Amino acid sequence: MHLKRLIPLVLALALTFTLAACGEKTAETGTAPTESGAEPVTIHYGISNAWDALMPYNSVSGSNYARMIYDKIYDRLAYIHADGTLSPRAAKSWEGSEDGYTALFHLDEKAAFHDGTPVTAEHWVETFTLMTDPACPVLGRGNFSVFTGTDGDGCRVEGETFGVEATDGYTLKLTFKSPTTPEDFLLDKNREFYVLPTHLLEGADPESLMELELWKAPVGSGPCKFVEELPGSQLTLVANKNYQLGVPGFDYLVMTVMDKSNLLTALIAGDLDYYAIGGNVSAEDAVLAESNGVTVLEGTVPNTFFELMLNGDSIPDARVRRAIELALDKELLCEQSTHGLGTVAGSSISPESPYADAAVPAGERDVEAAKTLLTEAGYDGRSYTLVCTSNRSGLAALMQQNLAEAGINVTIETVDSAAMFAGMSEGTYDMGIASHTPGALPLWFTESRLSTANNLFHVADLSPYTDHIQAIRAEADPDERLALVAGLDEYLAQERPFIPLWFGTALHAQSPTVANIDYPSASFSNENVWEWVKE
Repeated sequence: MHLKRLIPLVLALALTFTLAACGEKTAETGTAPTESGAEPVTIHYGISNAWDALMPYNSVSGSNYARMIYDKIYDRLAYIHADGTLSPRAAKSWEGSEDGYTALFHLDEKAAFHDGTPVTAEHWVETFTLMTDPACPVLGRGNFSVFTGTDGDGCRVEGETFGVEATDGYTLKLTFKSPTTPEDFLLDKNREFYVLPTHLLEGADPESLMELELWKAPVGSGPCKFVEELPGSQLTLVANKNYQLGVPGFDYLVMTVMDKSNLLTALIAGDLDYYAIGGNVSAEDAVLAESNGVTVLEGTVPNTFFELMLNGDSIPDARVRRAIELALDKELLCEQSTHGLGTVAGSSISPESPYADAAVPAGERDVEAAKTLLTEAGYDGRSYTLVCTSNRSGLAALMQQNLAEAGINVTIETVDSAAMFAGMSEGTYDMGIASHTPGALPLWFTESRLSTANNLFHVADLSPYTDHIQAIRAEADPDERLALVAGLDEYLAQERPFIPLWFGTALHAQSPTVANIDYPSASFSNENVWEWVKE
């Protein structure tokens, strides 16, 4: 990337947006007339957690709430449907090489940044090149480690060829360390990668990149443009009328942070048109929604995976870990938590995944078998600490009762989510109840949690897991790969570094005012806002 001075460009850009905002929003009403002179159409969007940065590679939390913001301002290569299928977005098509080591992404020539600059393959290359610069303080850089020419942390290695290049103006070529289909790559990494306006970053010092004024009024190429932000409170976006997939059926999208418990009532009252994560609603609140005229539909694809995290340092014997699983009444726990909207699990492989046939079945509760394993392991009656967030204290109490019936003693501690994961990482707790958004790929869960960089379960010897994972990664033949996945899942069932509990599907409160929302896919950190129409 050629280096030039950045400050004049940023100042000019800031002035452009200031003038644009002044022209679009009237001083009296804070709204803007449409081209026909009518009042603007605004969608009021509720979100229960704030984003922590407007620069997509600078999110400390890496949460879905931050991704919901980036998904609108910036563009991704593809759109992920809830069932694991893919649709074009920045890339209109893609194909992989026969050996599985490279993929070509043919970009949409109509895509442009919000300042009118066409998005080219070189922008993607420059984005990835900058984000893999060891001097650039990127958060989540490990996602880039799949490309050749990077180390395990995702930093480019001097003297090695970086596996990201532009073969022409609108073709992006990616080269992987292990055989990977374009579809698997997108299902795994699509939500992590966004194209940046690198034509506005020429001359920027990688070390101070995250501190640029540009990120206070960001320029992306997504379906919405930035207007203004009240940090931690509200974000106002305007529809990108030139978005390549279509013109959103609204003028403004105003995203407001509010307590989760108030989202449904605000939707019923008409203060919101929609709220994040597909308008998810609990079974109890679904009754309230429907009694107030809001339609509630059940999702068709699992959007939540529950697991019991285990600490391999304090519970080092696999027989004790298997005994804990046998003592749990997963059917009861699942029913109490999902009210019939869950499926018990013996694996982290989603029942809707193409690899579902490789998943170990959930099995039955067997308290006597649990007691036998505990005796064999020499369990001495010690007490384990079970940690959870306050909203899951009832679930923890049921688990405590289940385990007590097998003679396993547990005390419960409630903390916030961040403290729970920090405590599990530090080895403070013995068990923890966690939930995640599942992916369609077989390694979506295990690969990230059974690695030296994130050995959350404190596994003493990771090599058997990493050997399985590397073999799966390297296998291109579908049948052979399925067999390898089954082998890993059987090994997980014997060792049980974590206990799969269930997969849950969501109930979606339908917007009374906005049509064409893809509710299930919103759980996977993307929303089809270019198809939304406020009626």
